[in-house]
Amino acid sequence: MSAVAEEHVSRSLPKSRRRLPVIGFVALLAILALQLVLSIRRETQTWDEACHIFAGYSYWTRGDFAMNPEHPPLVKLLATLPLLGLPLHVPAHPKDFSKEEDFTTATQFVYSNDAEKIVFRSRLGASLLTALLALLLFAAAREMFGLGPAAVALALFVFEPTILAHGALVTTDLGLSCLLFAAVYAFYRYLNRPSPVRLVITGLAAGLALAAKHSGILVFPILLVLALFELFKRKEGIFDAPARARNPMLQQVARLTVALVAIAAIAVLVLWGSYGFHSQPRPGFHAQQQVAEYAARLKHSTQANLISAFARWRLLPEAYLYGLADVGITAEFSRTYLLGTIYPHGKWFYFPVAFAIKSSLAFLLLLCAVPIVVGTNRVGHLRQVVYMGAPAFLYLLVAMTSGMNIGIRHILPVYPFLMVLAGWAAWKLIDSHRSLGCVVVALLVFSFVSSLRAFPVYLAYSNELWGGPSHTYKYLSDSNTDWGQQLKATKKYLDSQHVDHCWFAYFADVVADPKYYGIPCQPLTTIASVWLQPSIDVPPSVDGPVLISAGVLSGYEFGPGSLNPYDQFQKLRPTAVIEHGVFVYDGHFDIPLASALNHVTRAQLLSANGHLDNALVEAQVAVNLAPESVQTQAQLGQILMRLNRGDEARASFRRALSLATTNYPEFQTGWVPGLQSALAQK
Repeated sequence: MSAVAEEHVSRSLPKSRRRLPVIGFVALLAILALQLVLSIRRETQTWDEACHIFAGYSYWTRGDFAMNPEHPPLVKLLATLPLLGLPLHVPAHPKDFSKEEDFTTATQFVYSNDAEKIVFRSRLGASLLTALLALLLFAAAREMFGLGPAAVALALFVFEPTILAHGALVTTDLGLSCLLFAAVYAFYRYLNRPSPVRLVITGLAAGLALAAKHSGILVFPILLVLALFELFKRKEGIFDAPARARNPMLQQVARLTVALVAIAAIAVLVLWGSYGFHSQPRPGFHAQQQVAEYAARLKHSTQANLISAFARWRLLPEAYLYGLADVGITAEFSRTYLLGTIYPHGKWFYFPVAFAIKSSLAFLLLLCAVPIVVGTNRVGHLRQVVYMGAPAFLYLLVAMTSGMNIGIRHILPVYPFLMVLAGWAAWKLIDSHRSLGCVVVALLVFSFVSSLRAFPVYLAYSNELWGGPSHTYKYLSDSNTDWGQQLKATKKYLDSQHVDHCWFAYFADVVADPKYYGIPCQPLTTIASVWLQPSIDVPPSVDGPVLISAGVLSGYEFGPGSLNPYDQFQKLRPTAVIEHGVFVYDGHFDIPLASALNHVTRAQLLSANGHLDNALVEAQVAVNLAPESVQTQAQLGQILMRLNRGDEARASFRRALSLATTNYPEFQTGWVPGLQSALAQK
């Protein structure tokens, strides 16, 4: 049944029955809001949230867009709007384009104030985009396919754990999902009935997508593909067969070209507006040179040259361009953890596999019905299917080639498009075979039950075919399972076991503060602590309880086997598992590499402050603890070189180079150029 026919039937029903869809719609939105609010009360701050929160607050109060430039400002501005009336302690952030300081000062900001209030208010602000997406999804599905498909699509959205996991976090993924969907829907409506108002709305939506996340730039190729489809399709829309008879193809191309150019111009204007129309990241800081130097690190010179040219000509804000370069650079060095295997680089099949693991079975099964319905419904709704299918396909295709494989959240924008298609396919099956209605209802009920079982720990969700949330860590890591959300649950477990001393290798240890929640554990070495260099004390052996979160345990950041300081724990049975992501081990454990890496960090700090003799002692202790580590040998060599002990330094560098090229060399290639350069020095 078409949307128009369905509307006519609806108007002929009694008023009480016409209210049912409204009641159902409101009920689903209320359920969505309830799930989000209850889950954010339970979960502590995740990896990126403090940085986004402090950045957004700095944008409002300082006009400082040099902080956290790897993400545009829109979502951060929206999320931190509820903080502006609070009396907050704000740490200084003097450095320009410093990721390390972004994270460390953000942690100080959140935990030197009322962290619970800051995180909760910011999450409520961010969740407004999830509510908006639910509205847009329902409106688009109803306009394109009818009320029935819209209801099914909204139900899928409301009970999808992957949506719920990120729906209220202060991150950019759900925001982009909302605004990219809004841009495509607005473009569809504009081409249905062109008008200046609809054109401006499309440009605004496209601009907001740009200002939400750097991958929002994909809105332009997506709209271009849809415009090309409009030119060559045979039926529906403004370029139907009668219009073709009246207007030559050139005129149609010109009209669409003008529309796309206008949309792009409005979008860029909106992007500039999100940065306060400031080219400089902060007053007095001209970053053209920094942008050019940073972009030069990109593998592809064309990308680097374009970014540098845009900065030189001031076509886009410098902070936006710096962040755009950062996205490409980060992707080049990103590792992948998938199905229990660590890969040194991204894998094209990561997102399809992660999608199959993290999406609910009801959604996957109804999505499988889409090609069946398309094949048996050759004429109807072709244009609408393209508008929902093409953006999802293009976005997924780009993500599969990006090399950035750290979470299903990076393809979250494909979900609303695919949910509309799944809702349409489900309704078409019901129309063709009424008995299938029971199957669709059963799947939706199953989706609700699956979501309820995962509540409120949605981040660790995987569907039943993969064993559910308790097994997710075996297949995926990072934001798919362990992203810093379990501190309240960890405190509750430790209190129940009357633990007053423990050790904790926590994936988010330097961005979320366990001490703030009263967790009595001493920190163990993680990649984050090595990177951000906190002052901690890690002995070569410890007595349990030892807590290790899934992101650390997997070893995907350290590397496999002997590169992972906690490799031995993968072979042990934990005493307990807290919220599917924190593993508890009792006993006595030798952890020499974890201790050695901490001594390397100390040596780096002492060396940077000019205390070379003390730094040498720390580096020698590190080598004695872990002589087969590239990091320990390289650090010793660097300090010996600064002490003008060249022969000894070169011996350490040669040892480090040998280890880098023989011990899991595919994971240590980054060390080779620097070590070779150090050995070449006289």
